[in-house]
Amino acid sequence: MSEHSRLRWQCRRGTKELDLVLNNYLEHYYQSASQCEQNAFKKLITLEDPLLSDLLLEKSSVESTAQQGLITQLRKLPR
Repeated sequence: MSEHSRLRWQCRRGTKELDLVLNNYLEHYYQSASQCEQNAFKKLITLEDPLLSDLLLEKSSVESTAQQGLITQLRKLPR
């Protein structure tokens, strides 16, 4: 399984909203992202859905500057 396929599989979530946001980023922005941002994305998609939703809805935050920057970017993506 290629890395892209594995990441696409990990982006499949329990809610359509998370699916849309994560897959949109993966398909349109991931390849051109810096290695640091790609690593932040890989760590972000390992989080459980409730925590990931809270992060995207600004109900919680992460300590990692790279992940927080990515979350801010994800919030601005068209759905």
